[in-house]
Amino acid sequence: MTSTLLIAFRHPVVRLSMIAIFLFGFTGAATSPYQSVIGITELGLSDGFYSILIFAAAAVNVIVSLWVGVLADRIGNYRILLMTVMTFGIFGYGLVYAVPVPASFVFCTLIMLPVYNSMTSLLFANVRAIANAEGGRDAAAINSGVRAAISVAWVLVPGLVALVLVGRGSMLPAYLLACLGCIVNLALVFFKLPAAEGPPPAKSHRHSYLASFAEVLSPRVFARLMAVSLITSTLHVNAAVQPLIITGAAGGTVTDIGLVVGIVAFLEVVFIFLWARIQLHMHPVTALAAGAALYAVYLALLGFSSAPWHIYALTPLSAFAAAALISIPITYIQDLIADRPGLGSSLISVNLFLSGGLSAVLFALGTRFSDYSGTSLLGALAGILGFAVLLYLDGGGARRKHLQ
Repeated sequence: MTSTLLIAFRHPVVRLSMIAIFLFGFTGAATSPYQSVIGITELGLSDGFYSILIFAAAAVNVIVSLWVGVLADRIGNYRILLMTVMTFGIFGYGLVYAVPVPASFVFCTLIMLPVYNSMTSLLFANVRAIANAEGGRDAAAINSGVRAAISVAWVLVPGLVALVLVGRGSMLPAYLLACLGCIVNLALVFFKLPAAEGPPPAKSHRHSYLASFAEVLSPRVFARLMAVSLITSTLHVNAAVQPLIITGAAGGTVTDIGLVVGIVAFLEVVFIFLWARIQLHMHPVTALAAGAALYAVYLALLGFSSAPWHIYALTPLSAFAAAALISIPITYIQDLIADRPGLGSSLISVNLFLSGGLSAVLFALGTRFSDYSGTSLLGALAGILGFAVLLYLDGGGARRKHLQ
């Protein structure tokens, strides 16, 4: 853990990126738990309309992330793009708080905030460009350090925001806190992030938008992206079924849900750095496959849980495997288009969209033909399938060569 932090902290821009990604995580952790409550309960949106809105917003985020990634590769300037998307966040969160009506909520959720959320791809692209400039040897450690900053935000912020909202009749102040976080982040980037040095990268036909999108959809890239999405969809399946199993088959309470989530979130931060060290001695594909296999085992055991202590006993395994699935895929996905940090990092958003869609299908199938425990077992099978496809595509000695 210490060596990973030293690698991540030794470069000033990476240090700045870790702070920026923490503040980005702050805005998400402050608002995500309350977004549905505000939209449905406080502003009166229907359940069906809200579901469509969230799906459409995720699709917009994918499109914007790809477009911004291509643009970053074309102009070679992350600073101006980061400030631009942060401005969208300031107005997106601020407008919902200042004008709490359905129209502003829909507009900001569908347009403003998806643009702001492309910031995560830009930050990972920025640090990957630094890693590439230094030979790419420390990419996994740098990515782990930056990714851990988001997890730290999700460990610390929800509880603090809950204290701020205690006794209030509205959850809208969470959006004010997120707006302030965006303002601080914008000031940080404006005053501390250096401007791009040297001329922008040479433009070629490959840097056109159509050629870039075609590269994303090429069989070599998209097949691997689908394999990783199958693996990471298991995280979404767990998020959906774990609370229901805790309060259902395991006979636990709502308090148990909060405790389990908190324990796992805390352990994930530690294990992210551990996986970064493991990758120094293990091929990334092997490490990702190991994490997928362990998480599949966890989901299978979760499906057989029948008492609260079963869930608590699984928290170390859950956190250890989940830490692999939320950190290792970043480097693997970027390596699919390794020479273009912007486009390669935008695939992170594509992976989130695909894995979210796959988890929705798995949840629908599992609850249609079984119960929540059966759905957990179905998620385990999806993880094993992704694990098998990944090893088929990149197994043996050709793994890294084939990617590059």
